[in-house]
Amino acid sequence: MKPTTEKEKPMICGSCLCGSVTYQITTKIRHVVHCHCVTCCKAHGAAFSSVASVPQENFVLQGGSNLNSYESSPGKHRFFCHRCGTQIYAKRDNKTHIILRLGSLDTPLSSPELAHTWVSEAVDWFDIDGELPADAKGIPRRR
Repeated sequence: MKPTTEKEKPMICGSCLCGSVTYQITTKIRHVVHCHCVTCCKAHGAAFSSVASVPQENFVLQGGSNLNSYESSPGKHRFFCHRCGTQIYAKRDNKTHIILRLGSLDTPLSSPELAHTWVSEAVDWFDIDGELPADAKGIPRRR
């Protein structure tokens, strides 16, 4: 079997909910982090945000004119589709990478999870170590 080269690797792709913004990642995503800070929870309307750092030169964006941004903390800008609201990435001033919002991925990702961060600010209604049942397609209706 011939080894896979960088050129032959499938590209990582993503988009917003309405499809107005799409992107490709041209490098391997190395680590996934689940951020529980108050700002991520508020911005995503969720218990945490799953993210990964990607070098900006490996982030190819289409439909960027459909993005708005919000400076959620000094020097940190969150970019989201102005039509459907999907958060795509964040960028800190003077940094050479973006913070990719993994909920916007369209292709599978086999990168390892690195950590849960900012758990000191985690919501009290989500148990990181919980053992809830996992249903493939929603919660079954009670009869």
